[in-house]
Amino acid sequence: MTPEATVAEATSRLRRLTLEDVLAAAELQTRVDRKYLVPLSLLTDLVNRMQDELCVLQIGDLRLFRYESVYFDTPDLAAYRQHAHGRRRRVKVRTRAYLDSGECLLEFKSVGAHGETVKERFPYSFDARHELDAGARALADARVGHSISTPVLREVLTTVYHRSTLVAPELGFRLTCDVNLGFHDGAGRRFGPVGDLVVVESKTAGTESPVDRMLRRLGVRPLSLSKYCLGMALLDPRLPANRWNRQLRTHFGWEPEH
Repeated sequence: MTPEATVAEATSRLRRLTLEDVLAAAELQTRVDRKYLVPLSLLTDLVNRMQDELCVLQIGDLRLFRYESVYFDTPDLAAYRQHAHGRRRRVKVRTRAYLDSGECLLEFKSVGAHGETVKERFPYSFDARHELDAGARALADARVGHSISTPVLREVLTTVYHRSTLVAPELGFRLTCDVNLGFHDGAGRRFGPVGDLVVVESKTAGTESPVDRMLRRLGVRPLSLSKYCLGMALLDPRLPANRWNRQLRTHFGWEPEH
């Protein structure tokens, strides 16, 4: 069974929610993210254990959606290095395309005063998603110009994956499950995890969710994990990547280049 089919089967018994329902229940643009790498079999077990609390986003007939994120950084990779060195003030600039609907957003992610993730989103042209136009650069300067030189931002990495979004409306938390994760750059190089792994992200207003507690009981701990940083380290093993060394070696077959 393919990863997509496994996720579809795992979520088939969950009650459906519309996008409007999801945003009303758990939009969480300012939130605490806890990230995990789990085998597909464990995700199925988790959903089965919590199916009474969880619902699934469904749009039309789809419960699994194709995503593409294009990341922008400076020539010296200032945003990447902020994350690699654990800087308190760190940012990401990207476009997020929903390939099934043809919609696109320009997104800025930063870290708040208490370590929470703050995300700002603006409608953007789907066809222009691999570049930043003048309006996008003006927004970037206003939102993250204090941390990064926005005039020199350029595309450095594209990530693609399939995502299922699970929500607990009564409890106000959200869970995203990403499969078929791939990283590629303009040179045509592409990398992904070894084996059938799911990137699970728990998104809450702060405290641990029941999913986080369940994963802990199943022996899974949250990781310091960034798709952007993992992808950049895989594409260029010379980059500093000590923060993600174990995940890269264990799940992606990565070796640093000295």
